[in-house]
Amino acid sequence: MKRSIFFTLSLVAMFFIALPSSSQEVNKLTKKEKKEGWVLLFNGQNFDGWRKCNGTAMPANWKIEDNAMNVFIGEGKKPGQGADGDIVFGNKKFKNFELSIDWKVSKMANSGIFYNVREVPGKPVYYAAPEVQVLDNVDATDNKIDSHLAGSLYDMLPADPKTVKPVGSWNTIVIKVKDGKVTHIQNGVEVCSYTLWTPEWDKMVQNSKFKSFPGFTEGISKEGFIGLQDHGYPVWFRNIKIREL
Repeated sequence: MKRSIFFTLSLVAMFFIALPSSSQEVNKLTKKEKKEGWVLLFNGQNFDGWRKCNGTAMPANWKIEDNAMNVFIGEGKKPGQGADGDIVFGNKKFKNFELSIDWKVSKMANSGIFYNVREVPGKPVYYAAPEVQVLDNVDATDNKIDSHLAGSLYDMLPADPKTVKPVGSWNTIVIKVKDGKVTHIQNGVEVCSYTLWTPEWDKMVQNSKFKSFPGFTEGISKEGFIGLQDHGYPVWFRNIKIREL
């Protein structure tokens, strides 16, 4: 009887040891990620490294909330009216990289993630950089065009809307850029693939709203900052990490 109890307890112990560890801590890197070269761009406690696009300090309509970066409606603004609160991680420009970001939106929210950002005085973050769309696909006013839905290369290439989780849920987007070849992986599913600085890219630009943007017609930069958009809605970002390739 004692041997049986001991054997049972041993099996139970082995079972729990074999279980996967609890979910990864927010805004922390695992040993494996560190070994692979990942670094955090947000520590969950402050905005170190981040600043206003074309500025030196963080805009007033950003705060830290629940271990996430939260952009909210600016004072005196209505929903959908940005408060000049576009931001960039200004410590370093990136060229070939893999960027992973968790994002969560409020109802009707709209925002964006940018890479290869080239700051142009007096211009918003989207003036000269590709945008990966962040959106409430269900209720946002900008949900009528396929290439405006979450995970899309904004106004150029649509992402599968079935890969997006509902309002209030965390989504993960991974943007990989290697020698101009770009993929968007949304919640584990590849939803976009394209190549910068090619005739195909130029054609997409000409068929988009960016055809008259000098920032695009002059050519997207070969490297640049990572940026986040203030579009006048509450949006949260966390687990912002990158590794150079």
